[in-house]
Formats: sequence, structure tokens, C-alpha cells
Amino acid sequence: MRVAIAGAGAVGRSIARELIRNKHSVMLIERKLDHVDREAIPEAEWVLADACELTLLEASQLETYDVVIAATGDDKANLVLSLLAKTEFGVDRVVARVNDPRNEWLFDSAWGVDVAVSTPRMLASLVEEAVSVGDLVHLVTFRKGQANLVEVTLPENTPLAGKPVRKLKLPRDAALVTILRGGRVIVPQQDDPLEGGDELLFVASVEVEDELRVAVGLA
Repeated sequence: MRVAIAGAGAVGRSIARELIRNKHSVMLIERKLDHVDREAIPEAEWVLADACELTLLEASQLETYDVVIAATGDDKANLVLSLLAKTEFGVDRVVARVNDPRNEWLFDSAWGVDVAVSTPRMLASLVEEAVSVGDLVHLVTFRKGQANLVEVTLPENTPLAGKPVRKLKLPRDAALVTILRGGRVIVPQQDDPLEGGDELLFVASVEVEDELRVAVGLA
């Protein structure tokens, strides 16, 4: 997979290293000369350019990339790049970093963003997930489909204990993707029994979250 990353600061470099480790092809776009360090990540293609400049993006052949990650420290720049990547270059997947949580409402499909990543929100979600039992916790929002990755930790006395996964009467636009049980990651099968303390991860549209709460006994 070909991935273009705008912003070669600590965040951009960390993403690049991880993607390269997983055998992906990476281009780093950075407008500050002192942030361009080809020796730091020699496997990446480095481009000294402003990621908001259309002509420079054209020269970088952004249309040949599968994913664009807007990872600069400037929300305005990340929004502009996201819009250009989607509308001018037809990039399939656009992921954008949200630096200021107050701007998160802007990072949606209208600006070309498929997935918005807000570090403060993710940290808050992880705190909630760690202390919340018997409640639905949002972990990640997938903007393109208006769906969320949500987590539910079943109470020890849940009425679902011992019942197989197939007994969960999930709404149409919700899917159980993983069960976390102790140190195990379980890909759920229809006959797998549920247990108190299980962490259930669902992908669900916003509109059916109330129905999902009912399905897992939270309402």
C-alpha cells in the first residue's frame, strides 16, 4: 500500500516507521527544511513541500497513493490537505489528525475526511473504557460511514452470562467484531458463550446505539 503522510514531526515519523515496518511504501511531505531528515527514515521518500499547495501535490503524484494521512500540527492545514486529497486527487482513504478538540466537528466528509483522530478524545475514551462497566464507550469515529467503534464491558452479574453470541439481538447496522476476555482476543462465533467481565467491541452506526444498549442489557 502507498501512503502519503503530511507532517514529519514526531507523530508523522512514528506513523511512517510503523507503516514501513509493515512493508508499506511511504512518502513524507514536510514544509520545514529543519524537519527533513532523510537519514532518520531512509526507507521513506521525503518531499520538501507545503502540503496545502496544489501544484506541489501534483508534482508528488498524490493521485497514485492509496491513503493520505494529514498529521501536521495545524488543523487548518490538515483540513485543506484532506479536501484536496479527496476532491482533486481521488484518494480512497483520508485520515486526519485533530490537534484541537474544539475543531473536531469540522473533520467530516464535507472536508474529505474519512477518519478523524483526536488524541485528547482517544485518551479520554481510554480512561472511560478503563473505569466504565455496564456502559457504552466511544473509542473511534469513522466519519465516512457515520459509524463508531464502541466498547461495552459486561457486568459480572450480566443476564447475558452463559448465553451464546447468537442470542444477541443486534440492530441491523451494528456488528460484534471482538470479545476481549482477560488476555485473550476472541473472534466471536455464533456458539461462543458470553461471560461477565467480557469487553465487547462493536462497530455501529450512530442511529442504532440506543438499540445496541438494549441488546446488551444496558437499558
